[in-house]
Amino acid sequence: MWSYLIPILTLIVGLVGGFFIGVFYLKKQLESMQNNPEMLQKMAKQMGYNMNKQQLNKAQQMMKNQKWK
Repeated sequence: MWSYLIPILTLIVGLVGGFFIGVFYLKKQLESMQNNPEMLQKMAKQMGYNMNKQQLNKAQQMMKNQKWK
């Protein structure tokens, strides 16, 4: 019985831990993008968008107004 229970519990703990680490990392990346317009523009180019200065400033303002909890 233990040979089935321990791997299942380990998998569940690993998935939950990985999820929370991923969320924490994503929040840190988004916070750093608020302060670094080059990083935001690079992300936009990777998604296929070319942003001018006005669009970049608007996106930064929107991100700053967003509440990251």
